[in-house]
Amino acid sequence: MDLLQLRYFRVVARREHMTKAAEELFIAQPSLSKTIRRLEKEIGVPLFDRQERSLQLNQFGKAFLEHIEAMFYELEEGQRKVRDMAGLEQGVVSLIAASLPWIPDLLHRFQVLHPSIHFRLSQCPLAEIPQQLETGAYDFCFLSTPLARSGIKWRPLLTDEILLVVPSTHRLVGQKHIPLREVAREAVVIEKVGSGLRDLIDTFCQQAGITLSISYEIDEPAMLYEFVKAGLGVGFTPAMMKKQANEQLLSCIHLTNPTCKRTLGLAWQEKHYLSQAALTFRQFVMDYFANLEQGIS
Repeated sequence: MDLLQLRYFRVVARREHMTKAAEELFIAQPSLSKTIRRLEKEIGVPLFDRQERSLQLNQFGKAFLEHIEAMFYELEEGQRKVRDMAGLEQGVVSLIAASLPWIPDLLHRFQVLHPSIHFRLSQCPLAEIPQQLETGAYDFCFLSTPLARSGIKWRPLLTDEILLVVPSTHRLVGQKHIPLREVAREAVVIEKVGSGLRDLIDTFCQQAGITLSISYEIDEPAMLYEFVKAGLGVGFTPAMMKKQANEQLLSCIHLTNPTCKRTLGLAWQEKHYLSQAALTFRQFVMDYFANLEQGIS
């Protein structure tokens, strides 16, 4: 059993299709099939259930994959640590978040100070983020609620109010505060279930005893202002994005009963090795949000 076999096994396990895995690995499909069968022979049990051209991990394959993922995680952690110790830091920080509209400004300000450090940035549903952190796939994630999981650290960054955003011609323009139940009378544009902001809004609506009349569910938060501006509904936006909303000639209104707030935080896995680039970025994030909160308040 060698490392190449195990790398091939990981890809086949993920794709569950021999031809597609071979294309990703840039090798011939018969060669890949032979490698996987040799691995199964060495282990002594089949790792896949084979159905025509597709494959599916069986109970043995799933158990084996858990250990292989842990092994590669340790190898990758070791590589990062040794490069950092030897001054060979590649200057790459990996980030994941459920919603990303405010991140470009943060990264721009950081890279003005540290142009040699680059980022690998991903967006995924909130429910998938804990697993991504636990496997060490990312250095940090931004969350609006702490993760109650062993080994995961969460540092609060900013307590931010959630505002109602309406077009300039809307009947509520000029109002400074309205109760959340008032929004039940409106068509609403909102992010899909699974985003951090949407989940919080659903919770606040339950507390207010209302059900929103949703006209559009959107995948990309950056499109929210365009929908609201077009008169397709009202929306919700964090106070930290109020400036961008005003630039679109939209009005922001405070919500009461309940007061809608979230606490944005940064999370990371304690055992995950953080490079000098990652540590530098983490400190910058703390300072950035401390200054931002002062500006908002």
